[in-house]
Amino acid sequence: MKKFIGSIGFAIKGIKYALATESNIRLQLLVFILIVIASMLLQITRTDFLVLLLVSAIIFSLELCNTAIERLADKVSPEYNEQIAVVKDLMAGAVLVFSIFAIAIGLIIFIQPLQKFFQQ
Repeated sequence: MKKFIGSIGFAIKGIKYALATESNIRLQLLVFILIVIASMLLQITRTDFLVLLLVSAIIFSLELCNTAIERLADKVSPEYNEQIAVVKDLMAGAVLVFSIFAIAIGLIIFIQPLQKFFQQ
């Protein structure tokens, strides 16, 4: 149990570090807060809300992985390295691809409730 609690402490430390140093993660947190508020105001269904939570969790996780890979790559090779640049670009690409799909999912979920809201 002690190891598990220690692991949670390390994970929280990592999240705090990412929030303190990465503007993209802070932006994702802001977007997440807005999504939660909009979901409550527009009375999004439970299923749609769960989808939004899952998509948000994946985005946060990808951003954390991206940050970890960048930090590790910079430590392994502080000078420019073409192969490391490719690895960093690939991870950034993964975040971008999922972000595009997340936006599409958000639009699909929110368009109809927003239309109803503005017709009232």
